[in-house]
Amino acid sequence: MAKFITIGYGDPADYDRTPQVVRDAAHAQDAKLVSEGALVGIAGAPVQVRNPNAASMETRNGPFMTSDLPIAGFAVIEAASLEEAIDKVSRVPCAVAHGVVEVWPLK
Repeated sequence: MAKFITIGYGDPADYDRTPQVVRDAAHAQDAKLVSEGALVGIAGAPVQVRNPNAASMETRNGPFMTSDLPIAGFAVIEAASLEEAIDKVSRVPCAVAHGVVEVWPLK
């Protein structure tokens, strides 16, 4: 099975306006992914790390990239194909609560 990194973006207000039954089903899908061996987590506060020429490590609080929606969480999942990975994450909270989920194949 191939591995994929997923990044979920979502606004808490959009999540809150999503019907409870839809949210419950989305959390059940997350639980199913975990039962299949996925590593799933909610995003905390990011820290950027730089170490040019391995000579002077620098850190900076905050994300390197920006988007209209905040990053809500990450997962590492397994699937037989990109299409299967997309299908698996199409029913998780960020996908159904007016957010978006990126799927990145690991090579």
